[in-house]
Amino acid sequence: MAPLPKRKRSKSRRGHRASHFAAPKATLGVCPQCRNPKLSHMVCKVCGTYAGRQVIKVAAE
Repeated sequence: MAPLPKRKRSKSRRGHRASHFAAPKATLGVCPQCRNPKLSHMVCKVCGTYAGRQVIKVAAE
C-alpha cells in the first residue's frame, strides 16, 4: 500500500507550488524575406518561406 499525506495541502500552498506551471512566452524571430515577426522554426505566414525557400503558397492581397 502506498503512503498517503497526513494533512490536506492548503489552497495557498497549492497555489505557490503551481505558480511555476505556466507555459513560457513564445519567442518571435524576424523573417529574413519579408521582415515580419514569425515563430522560430516555423514557416512564415506572410510570405510562406522557410530556410530561404518557398514552402507554402500564400494568396496575394
